[in-house]
Amino acid sequence: AKSLIGTPVRHRVYGFRGVIFDVDPMFGNTDEWYESIPPDVRPRKDQPFYHLLAETVEKAPYIAYVSEQNLVTDDEAEEPIQHPEMEDYFTGMEDGLFILRQKTN
Repeated sequence: AKSLIGTPVRHRVYGFRGVIFDVDPMFGNTDEWYESIPPDVRPRKDQPFYHLLAETVEKAPYIAYVSEQNLVTDDEAEEPIQHPEMEDYFTGMEDGLFILRQKTN
């Protein structure tokens, strides 16, 4: 995987923004989900897929599952990601990456 957990990203095709909170080294979702993607933009399965805390242009939060080929780093984030689960995963930001919250037992 090229991107790290905590990296702010943008979808290359659809433009929505998000923060990586987990990575699958290879495709790990259902065939039904995969087949629901239009063939002209359907990614290859043989690459890392990222779980994102994402937001749409309208700021509606959701969880996205995106292939590595469809992500670009969001270096010029004009506004912070607004997602209700951000504080569950991250404690703040340092050097352009969100800092993963340490789990407590």
